[in-house]
Amino acid sequence: MYVDLTTLSRLLQLHRDRQETIAVAGGCFDVVHAGHAALLREAKQLADILIVAINADESVRRLKGPTRPRNSLDDRAAVISLFKPVDYVVAFHEDTPYELLEVIRPDVLVKGEDWVGKIVPEACFAKKTVFLPLLPGRSTTRILAEEHAHG
Repeated sequence: MYVDLTTLSRLLQLHRDRQETIAVAGGCFDVVHAGHAALLREAKQLADILIVAINADESVRRLKGPTRPRNSLDDRAAVISLFKPVDYVVAFHEDTPYELLEVIRPDVLVKGEDWVGKIVPEACFAKKTVFLPLLPGRSTTRILAEEHAHG
């Protein structure tokens, strides 16, 4: 379910009242691929509730360049919401979900293993950070580069 932060905060209080654990995974999710599906499936195994924090369009442009995102925030959120492991999708406008995580304060922050050794400023708001393996060769940037090369 695609929700705003105010709605999500109310829902999370209900989950916390039930002693349910909360995980957050984030990203652009611009061109969804099997790597995204695997990450979300693994992330859901780490907590009762999985929230996907998705970069808003202007954030994707700052991070990935002027030709991105290929799909609008509403389209990306609609697709990610359909994944069975995902309980909630929430957008953030900054380059990292720092402010969002400050509000959510999850039990688990989920990152891809490509973040190992990098600074993850929002990790301070989670009880623990878990780095999950990535599927080899699966990357939106790579998919789009190959499309351009064959274009």
